[in-house]
Amino acid sequence: MSAVQLPPALQTAIDADLRPVRPLAAPGWRALALLPLGIALLIGLPAFWVWSRDITALAPWPWWSLSPLETAIGLVVLAAAFREAVPGSELSGIALSALVALAGGAFLAINLPSAVAVDVSSATVVLWIRDCIEMTMTFSIPALAIPAWLVSRALPNRPAVTGALCGLGVGLMSDAGLRMLCWNGEYVHVLAAHGGAIVMLMALGAASAVTVERRKARRRAS
Repeated sequence: MSAVQLPPALQTAIDADLRPVRPLAAPGWRALALLPLGIALLIGLPAFWVWSRDITALAPWPWWSLSPLETAIGLVVLAAAFREAVPGSELSGIALSALVALAGGAFLAINLPSAVAVDVSSATVVLWIRDCIEMTMTFSIPALAIPAWLVSRALPNRPAVTGALCGLGVGLMSDAGLRMLCWNGEYVHVLAAHGGAIVMLMALGAASAVTVERRKARRRAS
């Protein structure tokens, strides 16, 4: 077999373009590095709510005692997102379905048993739903930028799936902090406000990841 001799100018251009790269850490380690982000959402979100709304007490104990578990589940989902972002290591359909089912089941198991009746007007119910969604999105959108940046360093073949998982993980961690201050545990509120905010973050994460990958593809093509 004869070796192909490149023109000197082309070989020089190739050599000048080569740069050392740092291998990506394992998905679990990258997710664990976001533990401070999870703690910030767990503590910072209710602390800000106490300061801005002049609230003097946390929600009853059973409501927030499992919040750290919800944070941990959010980190597991982020680890899956980081794995999904690496070509050749994508989650199978069964694994992906099981992960989403686990996250959704954990959200329901943590939130719904604490549901209590709240005797307020329909207008107040709507107001509380809006408040919880706004509070979650205010903290979650900036937080979502961090795992989104980590994902952008890889080459996800399914950016919508990867971005949705990032939104799901951040949404769970934000909800872990929100539920420490939210006294409304009715099923409608939990599903519409807390669950609705997580679904919105999943959609935002998916759309953002697709947009970023399309821009990267256009830059490579040009």
